[in-house]
Amino acid sequence: MPLVNPLSPEYDSETQELASFFNETLGFCPNSILTMQHRPAISKAFINLNKAVMENKGRVTSALKRMIAWVSSNATGCRYCQAHAIRAAERYGAEQEQLDNIWEYRTHPAFSDAERAALNFSLEASQVPNAVDESTKAALYKYWNEGEIVEMLGVIALFGYLNRWNDSMGTTIEQGAVESGEQYLGKHGWEKGKHV
Repeated sequence: MPLVNPLSPEYDSETQELASFFNETLGFCPNSILTMQHRPAISKAFINLNKAVMENKGRVTSALKRMIAWVSSNATGCRYCQAHAIRAAERYGAEQEQLDNIWEYRTHPAFSDAERAALNFSLEASQVPNAVDESTKAALYKYWNEGEIVEMLGVIALFGYLNRWNDSMGTTIEQGAVESGEQYLGKHGWEKGKHV
């Protein structure tokens, strides 16, 4: 049961208009946004930040950004965000083999060395205490430029907010996210947890 109940999608017309963005990314408006509407300035600011962070600028693809989000959410343990991130990765064209083997990104041949560097960065930046160090920087700079690293950290930071929001809130998970979580993550023990 959530800490605070989500409001109707029609509660705030400006949020509703901005939230149409999620129909593309997830196929539904997340309950997290509907809960943020208790203070519409938060829901609107969050959606605009999400759009800015997830905008595709080039080599850090939309699919890779969602896999970065999944690694971050997995590191923090937020099952709600794990399912959302893997669903969005699927919808944005992540390869089937990557989706099926996201847990093994460090060794599975479906992932390139550049992707591994990005996903390791996500893992290290999401830990408490933070594990980003000089070796992280060296690995990143083999494959990525400064703007691309900023894009990646934008995703990691955005999901830091979402992981804390949804795990603390106990946000009820939507059926579409449950389906993706069970399909791609269930074999490794993913379940709804507190997000029922």
